[in-house]
Amino acid sequence: MTIEDKLGVDKFHTDEINSHIEVDKESTDMEEIQKVIKACPAGLYKLDDENHLLFDHLGCLECGTCRVLSKGKIVKDWEYPIGTRGIEYRMG
Repeated sequence: MTIEDKLGVDKFHTDEINSHIEVDKESTDMEEIQKVIKACPAGLYKLDDENHLLFDHLGCLECGTCRVLSKGKIVKDWEYPIGTRGIEYRMG
């Protein structure tokens, strides 16, 4: 079974209004931005046509990779989703 197949059976109980990750979308530090873009396994960080950072917390795997790599530069705050929100892994 591929990684994509395994992730496809996971359930997301996402808080669509309140993100558990606060991102500095005004940052222009492309080296730091590229770190989180390349490292996020869910592909939640992207650049638009004008090189502005786009981020969507929906689909977050809650691995914390962006938090560790960013060290407060791009990811300003990272917490687990509240209550029963977030990802429910179904294939281990």
